[in-house]
Amino acid sequence: MLEVQGLFKRYRSIPAIENISFRVQPGEIVGYLGPNGSGKSTTVKIITGLLQPNEGRVLFHGQNIREDLPGFRASLGYVPEEAHVYTHLSGLEYLQLIGRLRCMSEEAIDLKANRMLALLGLQSWRHSAISSYSKGMKQRVLIAAALMHDPKLLIFDEPLSGLDVVSARLFKNLLQELAAEGKAILYISHVLEVVEQVCSRVIVIANGKIVANAAPAELTRLMELPNLESVFAQLVQQQDTKAAARELVQVMSVNHV
Repeated sequence: MLEVQGLFKRYRSIPAIENISFRVQPGEIVGYLGPNGSGKSTTVKIITGLLQPNEGRVLFHGQNIREDLPGFRASLGYVPEEAHVYTHLSGLEYLQLIGRLRCMSEEAIDLKANRMLALLGLQSWRHSAISSYSKGMKQRVLIAAALMHDPKLLIFDEPLSGLDVVSARLFKNLLQELAAEGKAILYISHVLEVVEQVCSRVIVIANGKIVANAAPAELTRLMELPNLESVFAQLVQQQDTKAAARELVQVMSVNHV
């Protein structure tokens, strides 16, 4: 179980997140939503051990992750928002590198890497340099890398970025299978339709603070709104996008002075 307790993070005394607390249980897919600049990335960097909070702590199975970061990371699979990979390596070589860093046996690495690449539609590209891959192909390599060592906790940050329709459907099914296997999953995405379909609970953050933490159906019922997108817009006080779009077109059509 992942437990986040009272996280505060400030940059030059300016708060990025304030009193962030939540849990992710085994077998649960929790959506973590918020507009750009709301504090999602700061939260994820603290959970993965890349940042240290000013206050608060992150527990995994009751232990503070800062007490044994290598041990915690051995149980963590992480797909970051940006696909930073060693582009001079092939897809197979990259997964082999990840497997060795995870201290897996060569036999397990070979079996898992080749099978995952095949299942993710990358078999024919496995020996090609990642520099020749599309964005969606790089994303699929990152997903495979996060799963190689059979982690207990998975964090997916905008995992659908660049994926085609078939790959996106496969990923949605994969999330449900992982949850059924007892994995704890934190899912960050702007694709609210998918969040509504796969997440058992959603946490909405705005201006560094949690403004909602409930099941999608419960949020829509309590706020008497038709879908999660409408709930999200109201909770984060999103601008009137229709009016903004109309005004942008009007500005675009103004003749040069």
